[in-house]
Amino acid sequence: MSHDDDFALFQEMMGDVKPIKHDTAEHKKQHCVSEAQLAKREAAMWLTEDDPEYLSIDHAPMIKPEDIIEFKKDGVQEGVFRKLRLGKYPIQARLDLHKRTLKQARDEVVQFLKQCMRMDIRTVVIVHGRGEKSNPPALMKSYVAQWLQQINEVQCVHSAQRFHGGTGAVYVLLKKSADKKNETRERHQKRLG
Repeated sequence: MSHDDDFALFQEMMGDVKPIKHDTAEHKKQHCVSEAQLAKREAAMWLTEDDPEYLSIDHAPMIKPEDIIEFKKDGVQEGVFRKLRLGKYPIQARLDLHKRTLKQARDEVVQFLKQCMRMDIRTVVIVHGRGEKSNPPALMKSYVAQWLQQINEVQCVHSAQRFHGGTGAVYVLLKKSADKKNETRERHQKRLG
């Protein structure tokens, strides 16, 4: 069969085929996220004390007693997080949640952190226990880890070093107050100036 014969056969086979008008595929309309859904998503990330669902005691992703808790918000320098992780910041306050219900613990965490912010305290330890004997295991630990990620003032969190309670406690670094930020800015200006 020659090239011309192949071409004639191809033409014969394709005789009733019509050319496609569009050479690109049409995609179905993508799902649009409504304003209400965006607001709900934002509220889930940064809940406020006025919200009835603030720091839920209904559900938290469960972790194991020996798991390490670590969380860092965008903008926190790696050196700052490393120093917190290694327990190098002086501990300015401590909260122990042993023998508390989830509701008591939630309320105490919120009040404790509010008080720390008022007093310009930045580095704290929250002792939640490993929860090896709780049912389910690490119940309080799981909830504390979840709550701390939702609190706006919390910059980063890491399980403590053994001498501060190990995986039964967490270091928490809180945001600087406006006064402390200005103090730091002035100190740097003097050093540079």
